[in-house]
Amino acid sequence: MASSDPVYLRVVEDIRRQIIDGTLPPGAPIPSRHQITRKYSVGETAARHALRVLVGEGLIIGRVGSGHRVREKPILLPLQRGRAPDSQTAFAMDMQACGRLPTLHWRSELAEAPQEIAQRLRLEDCGSVIRVSFVFRGDGRPMQLLTSYEVIEFGQSQAPEDGMGERRSMLSRLAAAGAPVTEISESVHVRVPQPTEIDLLELPAGVQVLHVERTTWTGDRPVETSDIVIPGDRFRLSYGIPVHA
Repeated sequence: MASSDPVYLRVVEDIRRQIIDGTLPPGAPIPSRHQITRKYSVGETAARHALRVLVGEGLIIGRVGSGHRVREKPILLPLQRGRAPDSQTAFAMDMQACGRLPTLHWRSELAEAPQEIAQRLRLEDCGSVIRVSFVFRGDGRPMQLLTSYEVIEFGQSQAPEDGMGERRSMLSRLAAAGAPVTEISESVHVRVPQPTEIDLLELPAGVQVLHVERTTWTGDRPVETSDIVIPGDRFRLSYGIPVHA
């Protein structure tokens, strides 16, 4: 490390190395602030800052009255993105495959489309859409967030609605209208969660999320687009890639 680097980084680097190489295994206690000041010959402020950085990186967790410990390595559950074309059905199948009880809560309402959503749906202006917000749970624990935007023509209802069970999917509504789904596209990226997402998903510090942008098409027209937020410390995405002879 360069001599001009903040002194707390020396503490962070050493404890991080011990966690990565297994010297400090999952669940092992981390030295207290007082112990850090003595071991590394740093001040109280540097010790506090070092612990804060390690918590922010998701390497350690702290509980009131019990100090800090190395975070347990999570077991990532598979989410089979090609399992079913409908997000509600796919989530239920994934949870059942893991031995967990799937439940969900949703709320729909008429809303103005944000600019990005209007672009995804190829709307000429930021007009009205049906916005549906889902919270998916497994054994009562929040597992996924999904916000869907439907074009009004195929929306289920413009009046505000709440539900605790499965909502009629866009696929079934399009089929009934004689305009079946011809394509579903997805784009995935990793990002820092927003404060409301941290609360709804009960995320520990330092955990990033997988953000899936999903759009449903009938012909050359996009009729629904969704933002799916998945905790990065609980799931891995599994995709099947079709091979055409």
